[in-house]
Amino acid sequence: MASATTTRSITPLILRLADGDYSIDPPVVLAPMAGITNAPFRTLCREQGAGLFVSEMVTARALIERRPETLRMIVPGKGEWPRSVQLYSVDPSAMKAAVTMLGKENLADHIDMNFGCPVPKVTRKGGGAALPYKRRLFTSIVEAAVEAAKPFGIPVTVKMRVGIDSDHLTYLEAATTAANLGVNWVALHARTAQQMYEGKSDWSAISRLVEHLKPTGVPVLGNGDIWSGADGLSMMNETGCAGVVVGRGCLGRPWLFADLVAAFAGDETRQLPTLFHVREIMFRHGQLMVEYFESEERGCRDLRKHMAWYLKGFRVHSALRRQFGMVSSLAEFRGLLDQLVDQPYPVAVGDSPRGRTSHGRPVTLPDGWLRDPDELAHIELEDAFSGG
Repeated sequence: MASATTTRSITPLILRLADGDYSIDPPVVLAPMAGITNAPFRTLCREQGAGLFVSEMVTARALIERRPETLRMIVPGKGEWPRSVQLYSVDPSAMKAAVTMLGKENLADHIDMNFGCPVPKVTRKGGGAALPYKRRLFTSIVEAAVEAAKPFGIPVTVKMRVGIDSDHLTYLEAATTAANLGVNWVALHARTAQQMYEGKSDWSAISRLVEHLKPTGVPVLGNGDIWSGADGLSMMNETGCAGVVVGRGCLGRPWLFADLVAAFAGDETRQLPTLFHVREIMFRHGQLMVEYFESEERGCRDLRKHMAWYLKGFRVHSALRRQFGMVSSLAEFRGLLDQLVDQPYPVAVGDSPRGRTSHGRPVTLPDGWLRDPDELAHIELEDAFSGG
């Protein structure tokens, strides 16, 4: 996907904040990823050039109930601005209350809404990628967020998938609805919920959405299969999208944003670290995690899932790899890192897909969900969802 036959000038993406326009230059956004994009990881991506960095998804109900872990999830990193929070809800009232809380208490500068999550514990409640199929519910939730955000000057954006499956595509209609309700942009992950993360994303869907939304003036951001700076540039050139959203491609590779910055600036020199450079990023990540969780044990435990991503493609003895996966203190972590032997970045393996590779499967939905897209949905509220 990294080849592009035509090029165009890359212009900044504008986010209209209460204090004035914020220029996202280059137009590269760190996607919200549950369990990944906490403040430490966002800090690493900011330092590498990400233009906007969105929090982990939090549920509106958990936020208004002030659950301590949810409140921790929206705390920005040191110097982080603008503060972007992604909200999930299947209830317009809860969405309105959560947005109002964020505005009144000055807890966010930008709100993104999740209509793209494909995991069963979300879709079985009618949330995430399942929700746009219910047109009236989708409209009421987006409208509730946009209207609640207006008094505070907080821009609202949405992220969605192409649809539930190939027989139930929702993105064109849902994006038009969101645009007409006043969202700042629409980000599209070019897969259906049924596809999960398998195969290749269909960038032609992004192109279609760009054309479809032109009359509204609302920009489209593309998401899916950006593993290198060249991939991001190709997506921009091939689809005409106004920016890219990077998710799995930066797992264990926050320097992907430096590669994107260079590619968007016309620099064909790859921004790739040696293993010694990677090990220092890893240790900084560990230090940030310990500070964030205020616990060395918990910070190191949460760090473990990143180890295989950081070391992917590098020649590291299997016994040492296993030790990284069990690290429990910063001193131990430093000792393990110092055992690594420097080597060049393994481009062939390092640029390959990573993260979740769940195979496609039928989408878990509430009973009767597909019966009528205009039917008012009776669904279980998200207060039972443990994601936030």
